Amino acid sequence: MILEMKVPSPGESITEVEIAEWLVEDGEYVEKDQAIAEVDSDKATLELPAEASGTITLKAEVGDAVEVGAVVCLIDTSATKPEGGTTKSTTPVAAKSEETAPKPASKQEQTYATGSASPAAKKILAEKNIDAVNIKGTGKDGRITKEDAVKAVPSMGTPPPGGNRGEKRSKLSMLRRKVAERLVSVKNETAMLTTFNEVDMTPIFELRKKYKEDFKEKHGVSLGFMSFFTKAVVRALDMFPAVNSMIDGKEMISYDFADVSIAVSGPKGLMVPVIRNAEKLTFKGIEAEVKRLAIRARDGEITVDEMTGGTFTITNGGVFGSMLSTPIINPPQSAILGMHNIVERPIVRNGEIVIAPIMYVALSYDHRIIDGKESVGFLVAVKEALENPEEILMDNDVKKALEF
Repeated sequence: MILEMKVPSPGESITEVEIAEWLVEDGEYVEKDQAIAEVDSDKATLELPAEASGTITLKAEVGDAVEVGAVVCLIDTSATKPEGGTTKSTTPVAAKSEETAPKPASKQEQTYATGSASPAAKKILAEKNIDAVNIKGTGKDGRITKEDAVKAVPSMGTPPPGGNRGEKRSKLSMLRRKVAERLVSVKNETAMLTTFNEVDMTPIFELRKKYKEDFKEKHGVSLGFMSFFTKAVVRALDMFPAVNSMIDGKEMISYDFADVSIAVSGPKGLMVPVIRNAEKLTFKGIEAEVKRLAIRARDGEITVDEMTGGTFTITNGGVFGSMLSTPIINPPQSAILGMHNIVERPIVRNGEIVIAPIMYVALSYDHRIIDGKESVGFLVAVKEALENPEEILMDNDVKKALEF
């Protein structure tokens, strides 16, 4: 029996995916539920499991965009598993028959045209100050066309003898292309502004130093900075509800819950999973959820549902050494908080200059619905909570807050 494997729907509103990588070869015997491919959608990279055991025939190539519901491979379920457990076929996926293999270019096609350019191409090359002898024409008999001239890139100077001048082109994944589109749309469609502040991290350093070992031993997760920042953000969102809102046409939607998106680095790039109802979580609950989502992102197991939604985002460029940045809003949200690296700096405390671990924080927000007063007030509220966590975030009972 021949089973047609079709592209399943990764999530609502996704109509097509792109074959990012085949994990098996054409003609290979696969087991049921074995991962056979990685597919990119505009929201995530997902694994495609085999629906049955048998010999597989690939019907799409890496880089192909295929619609949800389209057949991507066939599985011959009547095939028997090879002896010794060998599942590899002797024919690589990329192998082509002599009949289908591309013919080598003729000598004429491989030579460079020497000044053989159309009038329009000559004009464009002259404006770019490019010598036609350096351009490979795609027209008849190697003639340089207008399109060749438009695509031509001026020389970047004379390289030193023996210098490497190679370049590599690679296709952007569907996920990366979608991220690029969304980032550009944010810049073009929102009135984005960023406000900054600094946080003295001394109180949090002291709390972590005193309780982190006991916390990890009792709960199995580390007491990191993320739980303090999430708690501070949840409090500030309650104080300034406009920051926890979104624009929908001519209406503003405000939420009475805090679904906090956290930016984490995965093998396929930046992922933004969501901590649901963060306002109801304890320090332990937040740290456990951050760990769970980070592991799933790292292992490529994060799902579209886990990254859908979110009313506010926290991103931490400090883990990569960033001192200060202007984070870009994660649409359709209206604000994002950027954390940065912690550096010992001189500050004035109680009239004296002291050295303290300081973090710069940045809030980017959509000025269409968030005023300057609200944005500054929000960031000041975050700063106040982080600089006085025992009183503001722990209600003056550290052990109870940490569930000891």
